[in-house]
Amino acid sequence: MRVVGLISGTSVDGIDVALAELTASGDEVVLVPLGHSAVPYPGDLRRELLAALPPSGTTLEQVTRLDTRVGQAFAEAASTLSGTADLVASLGQTVFHWVDGGRARGSLQLGQPAWIAERTGLPVVADLRVRDIAAGGHGAPLASTLDALWLRDLAPAVALNIGGIANVTVVRAGGVQAFDTGPGNALLDLAAHQVTGGAQSSDLDGAIAARGRVHDELLRRLLDEPFYTAPPPKSTGKELFHAGYLRAATDGLDVRDEDLLATLTELTAVTIARACADATTVIVSGGGADNPSLMRALARHLPGARLATSDEFGLPRDAKEAYLTALLGWLTWRGVPANLPEATGARGPRLLGSITPGAHPLSMPAPHPVTVTRLRVAAHPDQPIGVPDAPS
Repeated sequence: MRVVGLISGTSVDGIDVALAELTASGDEVVLVPLGHSAVPYPGDLRRELLAALPPSGTTLEQVTRLDTRVGQAFAEAASTLSGTADLVASLGQTVFHWVDGGRARGSLQLGQPAWIAERTGLPVVADLRVRDIAAGGHGAPLASTLDALWLRDLAPAVALNIGGIANVTVVRAGGVQAFDTGPGNALLDLAAHQVTGGAQSSDLDGAIAARGRVHDELLRRLLDEPFYTAPPPKSTGKELFHAGYLRAATDGLDVRDEDLLATLTELTAVTIARACADATTVIVSGGGADNPSLMRALARHLPGARLATSDEFGLPRDAKEAYLTALLGWLTWRGVPANLPEATGARGPRLLGSITPGAHPLSMPAPHPVTVTRLRVAAHPDQPIGVPDAPS
């Protein structure tokens, strides 16, 4: 079965789209990456999305317009790879993740799946987080589903995704933990936009941070954030790490522009490293993997671990979450629970998402009869690529 996966991360810079071929043999799923791309949002849509994020105020009219426009943008992105596909899966654009008292209460993703179904003619699996939340989980990080299957034989290992928010899946012989570690690029992007007068939306190649030094007092303030010491499962978002948060942290301090970026880079590295302390291998994906300053800081804080990118194991680092989305959609379509309760905190395994029919009546396959326990990434079903080496 061929599935298109769609997601836009918390950096709100565009839509990642990937086409995967997925097959099952007993307890193993084989994922063949068939291609991916990143489709930028139209400039005005990105500006409107960013303007609607917390702590800004918004209206129901704005939310409705954005839901439609994001759905149309996702539909166009899906159409670039949907010609040979059987199904589309969409994680949408997260605009609010409601956490109260350490519990997730709700999560809102924009991008109406009906627009995708209308444009492609294919059924669409969407709204993938909320069932896990209804079952007591955080609805995140859903990457744990792919990572736990994929890295089962490499424990102890960590799959790390550095998007706007950084999240890890820690795979050990005795089980799996997955949680958000804190800001990945969220505060860095805000600071880069601020210090360049809006000329840059990120610290390209970590160049600004590379010219600076860590401001010890600012780093101490930032590390006092209670989220970092809360036990997993836990999740967060730009509801916490926003421009007002950064202003409050720097209040009363004299911090040079380049030192601000250097300190925020160190913050991301330190908070990630704490979650990876006993890992022999850390496999990085997401936009942060392209930031040399951040990768150097991670290597400094994880001297005993092999630091690699997911490309080395067959999944492109800039499309891993789109391939994850394709997997989640396939699991739902085949009647297989797609959450990992030990990672999200849900009361048990759950089928995720809702299905919007395409141009034809739904014809669901019989549920897959065997519990899925591993994932193999392959160039074709008989030729694995990027098979991780077991630790010595």
